[in-house]
Amino acid sequence: MITTDTGRILRISPDDESARAAAAAAATPAPENIDPARRTDVLFRVRHAEGHELSSWWMIGAFVVTSGLVIALLSWVPYSA
Repeated sequence: MITTDTGRILRISPDDESARAAAAAAATPAPENIDPARRTDVLFRVRHAEGHELSSWWMIGAFVVTSGLVIALLSWVPYSA
């Protein structure tokens, strides 16, 4: 579908569409072997060296902190246990 800047859809013939697709394919070079998980448009991504893994202690600590917060918040609920 070809649209203008205002969002209007232009009517084109199938021949025009195939010619436009062929021209677009010829104009854009084939990308190199790019890992989609390392795209530049993803927010909050921390890029580490290849093979770097997160320590399991971070996950254990996150579980303990989250559990503590849930217990602390539930202690403020009236008429609970």
